[in-house]
Amino acid sequence: MQTIFDPMEYQPGMQQIDTTVLEQVMSARNHYTPQQYTAAEVMAALRKDTISQADFASLLSPAAAPFLEAMAQRAKIEREKHFGNNVLLFTPLYISNYCENRCVYCGFNCQNPITRCKLNAEEIEAEMQAIAKTGMREVLLLTGESRSVSGPEYIAEAVQIAKKYFSTIGLEVYPMNADEYAMLCNYGADFVTVFQETYDPVRYGEVHLGGAKRCFPYRVCAQERALMGGMRGVGFGVLLGLADFRRDMFAVGVHAALLQKKYPQAEIALSFPRLRPYKNHTETNPNDVHETQLLQMMLACRIFLPFASFTISTRERAGFRDHVLPLAATKISAGVNVGIGGHGEDGEQKGDAQFEISDPRSLSEIHDAILSQGMQPVYTDYINTNTL
Repeated sequence: MQTIFDPMEYQPGMQQIDTTVLEQVMSARNHYTPQQYTAAEVMAALRKDTISQADFASLLSPAAAPFLEAMAQRAKIEREKHFGNNVLLFTPLYISNYCENRCVYCGFNCQNPITRCKLNAEEIEAEMQAIAKTGMREVLLLTGESRSVSGPEYIAEAVQIAKKYFSTIGLEVYPMNADEYAMLCNYGADFVTVFQETYDPVRYGEVHLGGAKRCFPYRVCAQERALMGGMRGVGFGVLLGLADFRRDMFAVGVHAALLQKKYPQAEIALSFPRLRPYKNHTETNPNDVHETQLLQMMLACRIFLPFASFTISTRERAGFRDHVLPLAATKISAGVNVGIGGHGEDGEQKGDAQFEISDPRSLSEIHDAILSQGMQPVYTDYINTNTL
């Protein structure tokens, strides 16, 4: 029988690092009451050149809802100041969907009867060749969270193959220890993204019923371990709809800002995924986050974290994705297939997807949509001098 750990308890093999970031993030979240802010505080925040943590809290609050136009204007200025009119393009590649966790909201849940698959090295290379032929220069490698099936060495082999085809390689896999991140960095990985899902520890325990992911503090500290391992950048996010989305978004912003201050060389990125339907889905109980609220979260974060890269997911419809590009988002996925495989000429998917997407446009369609807004599609923002 599988041991069910306390969500706040580290499991065997999990590295505990000496850091105060977790304590600071949780203290900020616990003291945040969105309903306490006023219109006057929102307006005062928007008049400042640099906003504080308290100002950020006000921009995320319900009191800021009537000021979305003013927030959009401010966010657009900040985006243009730091990123110009560039939009970076990338494609995710799922190489395995085996998982050992029991997350009630996820299609990869180990108890969910889906078709499981793990690509071998030859299949990974074929997928990467197909993606590279489209002109894409950045790839995000994803797996289900299974160390026994998709261990660090397997991911390292995939990274090594990817270096032949891509200038930038991101990882969205299970959290690891700092030495494992260092190994992946040495093979050529650039970024690590870990979604906390929710920073509410009680709710976290309710929706993560088993597996390594059940450990709340180990997941919160994943980005810091990745930076300790030498990664160039780290990404943050919560699954909007699992808990109080305003308090969770506040925690994300504080977490990112604290790590940027502690590791000033690090590149910081945020994503804003909402709950989506998935195969064999029976019932979840999402705290609905509507597009207007999602836009508010993105605008508030852009104003608070003007230097951070923001990704807008294919979970969102095409019209919304296009709308937020000049205002807040700086990075967009294109030519997306969230199943295992499927990028080859036959388009055959070898394993089931994690969730359903809303924007099925091809790379060329998204490229043209960016140009139509007077913006510039960018396929790489990084030259690795070690490979020249």
